[in-house]
Amino acid sequence: MHYDITLEIGYRFEHPATAARTLLRMFPINTSRQTLLHGALICSPQASERRDEVDFFGNMLTSLMFSAPLKNVLFRFEGRVQRIPFDGGLDLSPPLAVLQREIDGVASLGPHSPHHYLGPSERVQPVGEIAAFGQDVTAAALTTLEAVLAVSRGLHALFDFDATATDVATDPAEAFAQRRGVCQDISHVMIGALRAVGIPAGYVSGFLRTQPPPGQPRLSGADAMHAWVRAWCGRELGWVEIDPTNDLRVALDHVVVAYGRDYADVSPVKGSLRSAGPHKTQHSVDMVPEVLSTAG
Repeated sequence: MHYDITLEIGYRFEHPATAARTLLRMFPINTSRQTLLHGALICSPQASERRDEVDFFGNMLTSLMFSAPLKNVLFRFEGRVQRIPFDGGLDLSPPLAVLQREIDGVASLGPHSPHHYLGPSERVQPVGEIAAFGQDVTAAALTTLEAVLAVSRGLHALFDFDATATDVATDPAEAFAQRRGVCQDISHVMIGALRAVGIPAGYVSGFLRTQPPPGQPRLSGADAMHAWVRAWCGRELGWVEIDPTNDLRVALDHVVVAYGRDYADVSPVKGSLRSAGPHKTQHSVDMVPEVLSTAG
């Protein structure tokens, strides 16, 4: 499956912002199940300085500096991604009681080492209620993968999706207490629950292809930035990606932009500036699919 993707994130400041420095993670990355065929990131107005690099976790990072005052700024990514089908394979994960032994056997400290994803991180700290939930829903799991799926299933039943209940800074403990939130909240809670039972877990940001109601036309810009979870399920199975908001294994409709320990590692726009008064922001995503022919 090919996707032509457009992502726009814009800001409008009540008073011109100065001394603006911005970090962008808007490029989809190459993984074993997707390839960025081509892409470009443009900024309007153009930055006075720009540097493109790769961060520790393998994400494409664009650093921008603006010397002129900003009243409006628009970041726009356009590109094409090939997403490769995958049926999930067999459950070759060990029992949860054996997983720590397999983690201990990993000598690497590279970006995808499970060691980075077990302890607290900036946005996911230990929470007793979340740990108790994780222990409860995984008690009957025979394998690590079964435990991961049990946490996803439990959160999907527990949470009501509510875009008004939280914001980007909401703590996972607060979201869990009110049982409401969005994909970021649900993913952070799942990461906390998995780490509490000894399963390395991280955060994935990306795009989700949405489907219009039957008989309705697809609206341009109606797709979404999305978040889901990756969990390390042992030496044989490795990393598995789960979308707890929809309680499903990640498949063709998901495109990865960045991997990290939590949202702080992967936020699409991060930076600093001097400004007075409020600002407004808007974003839109468009994913146009082209089904690949298997003939020949």
